[in-house]
Amino acid sequence: MGPVRIQRVYDHEPAEGTVFLVDRLWPRGVRKADLHLDGWLKDLAPATELRQWFGHRPERYQEFASRYRAQLDQHPDALRPLLDAARRGPVTLLYAAKDTEHNEARVLCDHVRKLLARSSAGARQGAGHQGEGGGQG
Repeated sequence: MGPVRIQRVYDHEPAEGTVFLVDRLWPRGVRKADLHLDGWLKDLAPATELRQWFGHRPERYQEFASRYRAQLDQHPDALRPLLDAARRGPVTLLYAAKDTEHNEARVLCDHVRKLLARSSAGARQGAGHQGEGGGQG
């Protein structure tokens, strides 16, 4: 399993591993050929209404993050390409927001890290209990 990190699209330098753009809208002034993307996961971006409500206002960030995580939990299949890539190696999530602390990529990155840790812990735990009795019958 590789690390999952975020990087502002305007500061992007080619990175090892898989690179995804995670904004719903294409970043202004950036040519597709310049990014060397492995995918554009716009379906993982916050819903338009949520994104517009947030408006990159730091005072709304905690509520935004909570709502966005709930949105992600409702669409686990949309996370599959990202989770699969992260299980294979390093992943970089690109975003366009100016605020590097209060943005959707940070929420998504943290969410993915937690899911990976949970699935990794579950796999280890399951492997440790193989062959033990305890069920009925």
